[in-house]
Formats: sequence, C-alpha cells, structure tokens
Amino acid sequence: MPDLLLELLSEEIPARMQRRAAEDLKRLVTDALVERGFLYEGAKAFATPRRLALHVAGLPARGEAVREERRGPRVGAPEAAVQGFLKSAGLASLDQATTVTDPKKGEFYLAVIERPGRETLDVLAEILPGIIKNFPWPKSMRWGAASAQPGSLRWVRPLQSIVATFGPETETPDVVPFSVDGIAAGTTTRGHRFLAPEPFEVRRFDDYVQALGRAHVILDADRRKDIILHDARDLAFARGLDLVEDEGLLEEVAGLVERPVVLMGSFEERFLEIPAEAIRATIRANQKCFVLRKSGSEDLAPAFVLVSNLVASDGGAAITAGNERVVRARLSDAKFFWETDKATKLEDRLPKLDSIVFHEKLGTQGERVARIAALAKDIAPLVGADPALAERAARLAKADLVTEMVGEFPELQGLMGRKYAALQGEHASVAAAIEEHYKPLGPSDRVPSDPVSITVALADKLDTLVGFWAIDEKPTGSKDPYALRRAALGVIRAVIERSLRLSLAALLERGFAQGHGERTADLLAFFADRLKVYLRDQGARHDLIDAVFALPGQDDLLMVVRRVEALGAFLATDDGRNLLAGYKRAANILRIEEKKDGRAYDAVPDAALAASGQPEERALAEALASARQEASASVAAEDFAGAMRALSRLRMPVDAFFEGVTVNADDPALRENRLLLLNALRAATREVADFSRIEG
Repeated sequence: MPDLLLELLSEEIPARMQRRAAEDLKRLVTDALVERGFLYEGAKAFATPRRLALHVAGLPARGEAVREERRGPRVGAPEAAVQGFLKSAGLASLDQATTVTDPKKGEFYLAVIERPGRETLDVLAEILPGIIKNFPWPKSMRWGAASAQPGSLRWVRPLQSIVATFGPETETPDVVPFSVDGIAAGTTTRGHRFLAPEPFEVRRFDDYVQALGRAHVILDADRRKDIILHDARDLAFARGLDLVEDEGLLEEVAGLVERPVVLMGSFEERFLEIPAEAIRATIRANQKCFVLRKSGSEDLAPAFVLVSNLVASDGGAAITAGNERVVRARLSDAKFFWETDKATKLEDRLPKLDSIVFHEKLGTQGERVARIAALAKDIAPLVGADPALAERAARLAKADLVTEMVGEFPELQGLMGRKYAALQGEHASVAAAIEEHYKPLGPSDRVPSDPVSITVALADKLDTLVGFWAIDEKPTGSKDPYALRRAALGVIRAVIERSLRLSLAALLERGFAQGHGERTADLLAFFADRLKVYLRDQGARHDLIDAVFALPGQDDLLMVVRRVEALGAFLATDDGRNLLAGYKRAANILRIEEKKDGRAYDAVPDAALAASGQPEERALAEALASARQEASASVAAEDFAGAMRALSRLRMPVDAFFEGVTVNADDPALRENRLLLLNALRAATREVADFSRIEG
C-alpha cells in the first residue's frame, strides 16, 4: 500500500508548540482523508526545532467509487424546493432524477449520484495546501514581499521548503503536485542547520529518517529525550553525582536541539549558600540546564548538565565555558537577592502589598491578605488549628511576593516565604503554612497536613472563590482564567482527605455581603459540580451526588461524600435495586394521579384506615413508620449505613404492596390513603437522598 511523506521545514518552531503542532498536522490530514473516504493503516507525526513531519501508511492508490441515493422533494413541490434539490445533487434538470412512490407520502424525486473513485495523489494535492495555509499555530507571522498581499501565508516562522511524496515502497513515489505561496512541494530538504546545511533528496519515509540521521537530525522527539536523559545520567554517574531529573525541562530541551550533545559545567562552592530551589530555578530558567546532587544526598553539587545542539571540535569546551560564565553571573544575582531579602523581615514588607492590585474590582493584595487573615482566624477552631498562628500565617503568606527572589522567579513564591519566615524565627507551623497554603495545585499535588497550613489554604481559596463570584467573574465553558475550578477542587480535597467537618454555606455567606443568598447557592452548586468531578475520578456515580445534594442543607462536604458512599453501596445490593424500582413505580403513580386530580398527596396517611385494609397495605404502613423513624435517627447520628439498612427493610413490603394491592381503588377514601402511603414511601427515602435524581 502507498505511503505519504510530508515535511514542512521552517526557520524555527518554538519548543512549547512542537508536540501540539505535530498532533494537529496528523489530525488535520487524516481527518481530511477519512472525510473523503480514504482510510489508512497508521499515521505518526514528528517535530524538531525546524520541521514538522508526517508519515501516513497504508493509503489506497485510488479511492473507491461512490454511489449515493439522495431523496428530493415531493412531486409537485414548489419550484424553489426543486431547484435546491437539483443544485445539491448536481443535476441539470429533473430528467436526470427518478420518481419513487412511497405508500404513505406519495411520489417524490430521487437522485442517484455516482462518483468514480479519485486518485489519492489528486486528493492529497487538493487538501494539503488548505491545511498548511490555515494551520492553527498559537502565534504566527508573515514575511518577505508577499506579506503585503492579503491572504498571504502565515506560519510560525518563515516556511522554507515542503517535501510531499506519495507512492508504494517498491516504486519511486510521486511528488504531490501543489504549492503554497510560491513554495512548491518537492523532494529536497536540509539537515542540521550547522552540521549538515546542504540540501539533499528524500523519497520514502524510511529513507527520509535515515538521511536525516546522517545529516545529524534525530526526528523523533522521544528518542531525543531518551538520549539526553541517559547521557546526562551516565555523565553524572561518572563524576560521582546524581542527576536531578525534570520532565518539563527535558521536554523543553528536546525541543531545542536536533542533535543533542550532553555536557557538564561547574560553578563555585560558595553559591551553594543559596537555597537549592533558587539555584535550580536560576539554572533552569536562564540556561535550560539540569542541576546535580551529591551522590546519595539531597544536597546540590556545584555542577550542572547542559545540552548542546553541536558536536564541537574541542569536545564542547568552549560551549561549556560560555554556559559557566552565564550561570556564574545568574547565581551571583541570585546570591545578591538572597542576601538582600534576608535583611528585611516579612512583616516589614506588608505595606508594599497595599500598592499591588490583586484585581481592579477586588482591591489590593494588602486588602486581600486582611480578608484571608480574618477568615483563617474563624476557620482555625474548626480544623483544630491555633487561631493566633493561623492569623499570623495568613498575614505573612503573601509577603514574599515583594521579595527580590520571588520577583525574579515567581515560581518560588511560598517556598522562599517559608525560608525567610524560618530565618526570622517564626513558628514552624507559620513558616510551613506560608509555603503550603497554595496547595494542592493540581490532582497530583499533596494536601497539607499541618492544621495551620490547612486553615490558611482554605481561607485563601475560599476568599478567591467568593470574591470572583461576588463580581460575577465565574468560569465559562473551557475558560477559567482565575483557576477557580482548581481552587474549589483544592477545598474539596482538603476537606475530604483531612476529614474536616465544615459548614461550607456558613463560610461562604461570611465572605459575601448581606443579601447575596443567591450567590451562595450558586457557588454551592459550583462546589457540587466540582465534587462530582472528584468523586467520579474515585469511581462514584454523579447521579448519587445529585440525589444527596438535592436535600436541603447539604453543605458539609465530608458528610455528603459519606452519604454518597453509603447510598452507592446500598444500591449495589438486590434490596437497594428493588427498593429503587419500587420507589420509581410509586413516584410515577403519584405524578400521574396528582396531575389528574390537581392536588398533591402529601398528607400523613390514616393509620387506622390502612390497618383495616388488605394485609399488604397494613404491613407497608407499619414498615414505613418504623423505617422512616429509624432512618431519620441514623442520619442524625451520621450512621448512613444504618439508614440504608433501615430502608432496605422496606423492599419486601413494597414488593408485596404492588403485587397484592390496587392503588386506584373504587372507594375514594381508600384510594386517597393508598396514594398517601406511596407518598410516605417517597418521604421515607428522602431521609437519605432524593431518589428521583437516581438513574436506573
């Protein structure tokens, strides 16, 4: 089967865009082929700092013929409908259509459209120019004289050449005949910018990969990453050191080089006085280098690993020396920041927060800190934290934002605050909370364990959520510029994973101004949605969360989760499934009869009338009274499993009632009381959840 080879060579592709661009190229080309009926065996895309490449294997040489029947309007339909049908079907007149009779709808026109199979080469020439011209780069540019013309090509950086060939492995493939802005597709590409700059010919994908290898280009980014990682480990091991691995940096560096060469540089021991995190941030951010540890220790070594894009004649000595000079200068700056910051206490920095705007509608960072500190003092007793320590930690939590070190490396916020707090003699819990109040930052990040840290983390996230809800800046669709979903999930994880008992509504209402009950309810609904996401990842059903949240006053997230867990376990049993079926049958009957009678059957059933009725009727009335009382007591004691056991005893009397009793009896009083019994069943189940929200 023939294959497609496509390469788009440009001046540069930023590392952060390469993975996405490769996937976009594969998706756009293969989707366009499939839409036209051209299936394939496999496709893989690649990216380097200069090129995007795509290999699509197992395409047919020619598409299959298509026969399509398209139904048109009725015979005698208005002329506009007939003309629309002819145009869509590609017919010149009704003489080219046939007439078909439908026993129910009468006669209508039918067009039989037959299209011969098209050459795949022609289809590729048709689809590839549009894909290239409309490629979804996050940022792109025009260049050269053509850039003044409307509709000229936009690309991430100037596009230099296009390779596009199609054909079987056993034959010389054809060039796909197309051009984009004067760049004609061909078979000529280039290798490494410095090590193999001369053009060369390629035809098939296998030859292409091998030719690039000879031209010092490793096409596969994952292979480049593997080479960098293993060479860095080996080089570190040879010096008696350990590599501090960094997946994000590894991905970025692999996108900066086509031919990775791993080298090692060093710096003076005196720089190790700087906190290790600051050294790592300095070397990582400025030089894209990896730091090293002393073997078997957490202490950093005065050395780093760099990745070059050149095989230098001097073995990389000049490249290493150049990087060492820059690293030394950057570490000198970091040392100056460290020494300068230590000279001023965190508390003395607080006035500067009053001049930093957090949000134009929510005030300054200083005002926000005051809110967080007050809220933390209120939350502290609820989580077992010292209110004074919690308030102190909250007051200092944002002070490191105005330090020199965090100003240079924002990713160190919190961490540097903890170090400065420890140096100035703050309580260990206060220092820890300054760093940990940002946590958890994502689903894989840990939840703080220190009560003071938990308190400040909750206060920080709740203040953020309440503030943005108050100014109506809520997440919409896929947009969440203030990371409010992450903040809510952080609150949920802290509450559940640390088994905290909190009235979420009370905390939210405290943050909102008076008269914002609707906003509190809306924010609680947002928490419910986030809780669904969290519990769904844990294997829980979203409808059970809905069923629990539908009950009034469900703002204790820990109790909601425990109730959902108990409800899920109950519904997994035969008793649970059968009771749910009985409930739904009762609810359906009530809905129909209430609509027909124009009234709600929500009074208490007459026990004496039920007792004088059929045995099944009497048994259900007795079981309902007992089960509801026991379930209510169990819920009050937070024994949700006990509440489910109480409801489970309804299964047999409910089944027997529906099997032996006619609800719509001829006697109006008897009928009414039986409907009230069904409502009593509905009310009994609402002791634990709103069963109407449960699917199945």
